Amino acid sequence: MKIKVDFDLCESNALCEALAPDVFELDDDDYLQLKTEETTPDNIEAVKRAVAACPRAAISLED
Repeated sequence: MKIKVDFDLCESNALCEALAPDVFELDDDDYLQLKTEETTPDNIEAVKRAVAACPRAAISLED
């Protein structure tokens, strides 16, 4: 599955980074960056939690 972020909606509040630090990170200017766009068996559950926790629904998963 691919990880998609709507950067127009994203508030860079770092909830996703806290839940899935191998996938999401805030850069030095506090903008969200994706470390990878692909889910793996190791990160899928953390990514799903990040999708559910995003207060602006800016993160989604696509087949």
